[in-house]
Formats: sequence, C-alpha cells, structure tokens
Amino acid sequence: MIWLLIFFPITIGVEIFAPERHLLLFVASSLAILPFARWMGDATEHLAAHFGEGIGGLLNATFGNAAELIIALAALRAGLYDIVKASIAGSIIGNVLLVLGAAMLAGGIRYQEQHFNAVAARSQATMLLLAAIALILPACYQPAANGTGDLERLSVAISIVLLLAYLASLAFALITHRALFVGSHQPDEQKGQPSKGRAMAVLAGATVGIAWMSEIMVGTIEPATHELGLSQVFIGVFVVAVLGNAVEHATAILVALKGRMDLSLSIAIGSSVQIALFVAPVLVLASLVLGPAPMDLAFSAGLVLLVLVSVLITTQVANDGRSDWLEGVQLLTIYVILGLTFFFLPASTAGSH
Repeated sequence: MIWLLIFFPITIGVEIFAPERHLLLFVASSLAILPFARWMGDATEHLAAHFGEGIGGLLNATFGNAAELIIALAALRAGLYDIVKASIAGSIIGNVLLVLGAAMLAGGIRYQEQHFNAVAARSQATMLLLAAIALILPACYQPAANGTGDLERLSVAISIVLLLAYLASLAFALITHRALFVGSHQPDEQKGQPSKGRAMAVLAGATVGIAWMSEIMVGTIEPATHELGLSQVFIGVFVVAVLGNAVEHATAILVALKGRMDLSLSIAIGSSVQIALFVAPVLVLASLVLGPAPMDLAFSAGLVLLVLVSVLITTQVANDGRSDWLEGVQLLTIYVILGLTFFFLPASTAGSH
C-alpha cells in the first residue's frame, strides 16, 4: 500500500487549489488513509508479539478503531449523525462479516482447517449480542413512548452502562481469564524486530496522518454523495466503515495466513465489541460537547437489522472453535448481499428504513 501515499500530497494540493472538487477530494483522501492504516496494523502486530495474542488483538482493535473514532468525531462535529450511526453499524458488520470472512477464507486456502479457543470466541460473541440488544431498545423506545420520552437522556444512560460492560469485558480478558485469550501461537524472536517504543511512535504518526485526511474526507461526504447519487447510509456503512476498518482487515488476513486464527478472531470480533461498547457510547457522550445537538442511540430499523443478523451469524461461527474457507465464503456472501441491498435502495429512503 506504500504507493498510495502519493494521494497524501494530492489531497493537500486539491484542498488548497481546488476545494470545490469534492468527489476528487473524497476519493484522494480516502485512499490516502489506507497506507497510514497499514502502518498502524504493522506496528500493532509487532506489539502483539511482545504482549501475546489476546492483548495483541486488543491493541490492534484499539488502534485500528482509532481511525474509525477519528473519522466519526470529524463527522460528529459536522453534525452528520446519519453518517456517524451508519459507520458504527458498518464497522460492526464489516468486522464480523468482511474482515472475519476474508481472514477465514485466506487462512482456509492455506490450511485445510484452523482452530481457535471456542470459549474465548463465545465470550466475545455474547458481548456483541449484548451490544445488539442495547441498539434495539433505543430504536423501540420512541415509538413506545409516543414521542414524549427523553431519548437523549436514555441514550446517555445506556452509553454509561455499555462503557461499564466494556470495562468488565477487559477485566475478564486481561486479568481474571487471561489464559483463554493467550492463544497457542508462540511468536518467533526475530533480529531487527522494531522495539515497543518505535512501534508506538509509528502508531502516533499514523494517527496524525489519519486524523488529517479524515477531516478532509468528512467535509466532502455530503457533496460527494450527491455527485455519486448514493445515500449517506450506504456511504457510511460500506465506504467510511471499510476505510476505518482497513487496519483490522489487513492485519486479520495476514495473521490468518500465518495460522494465528486466535489473533485473527480476537481482532475481528474484538474490534466490533469495542466499536459497540466503547466507541459508540463515547461518541454519544462527546456529542454533548462537540456536536451541534446531542446524538442518540436510536439507529434506524435497517441498521439495527444489519447488526442483529451479523451478530447472530458470528455467534454461530464462533461456537465450534474451528474455521475453514467455506465459512469465510459464507460470511463474505452475506456481506455482499447486504451491500447490494443498500446500494439499490433509493437515497431518499435508505436512512429511514
């Protein structure tokens, strides 16, 4: 992806000399994000070698989601709440269908069968199911309250509960049941492997680059979607979310090719858990300060259905502790069908169904 860095100066140049070229800016800034995301992935993989599979997966998910959080905060400041909600839902389904599916397919082509800790996978899948329930209830609240309820205060209260649940899941994975998340892979000690300090420096630099490009990209979303004739929901779920997940996508596939399915699963599902239980609540709370108005957790029925279907399928896949290429194809097939459905949905109705 290193050649994609050419889009970094291109984006800056277009932003200075032709800021009205919204579609060109959107494409160039989106592509410029990818090499920075790849550097994030490489650095977190090195850190995983130091800290083990479970903590390594958490680090990868955390720094991978830093890109998603930066993009979402930029959209939040611009008041693009539909984009923010769509990118949250898109990140959840993108990680468990696209990222995990591609990793299982890639690993399954190289190995006839790969195994992972089913107990750890089921634990993370259950946290995802909890998150799906938390998204369903606010969506049902307003119709049940006949529009008289206080949806913003409910969203803030649920966000605080989700953050506490996320802290509990961290304690489970990193302290009380850490052995479940260690994984069986023993990393090789390689000469010249980057130090922890250098890896952290790369992460910091990549974060700055992603923040800069994200700010430009978010500013072009509305005019670019009009030029393309696509809905903001489709752009949020299947474009912005994929860009935000570039770190997890690249790293999960690479480690699956190395036979490290525990780490791959920890990255894919762990990232979705973090988006649902940490990033989404943080964005709701941040909107109280940064946004033009408070953001709620009442996702559209279509987005809630996408998340629920994805979570149920992931729970099924995580049950047996094994994976092969066909499971990867099945997950990718569902993701493509969902993408086609939203692609052909009229722009005027995509956000309301």
